[in-house]
Amino acid sequence: MKNHDIVSAFKKSSASGATENDCVEVALTADGGRAIRDSKNPDAGTQFYTPTEWAAFLTGVKAGEFDN
Repeated sequence: MKNHDIVSAFKKSSASGATENDCVEVALTADGGRAIRDSKNPDAGTQFYTPTEWAAFLTGVKAGEFDN
């Protein structure tokens, strides 16, 4: 199994609502990182983040680093 192998189904945020399609979807990768894709165009490509990168992102979100 490679690090970028996707090992879970893609899921989108429950905050986007059941009928909304303008969201990102996240899946778990074999190395514990995450795969991210656009829910309205999933075939456009997937971005991959290592566990360390994903943890840093979540820390930033929780700290409000991305708030306007």
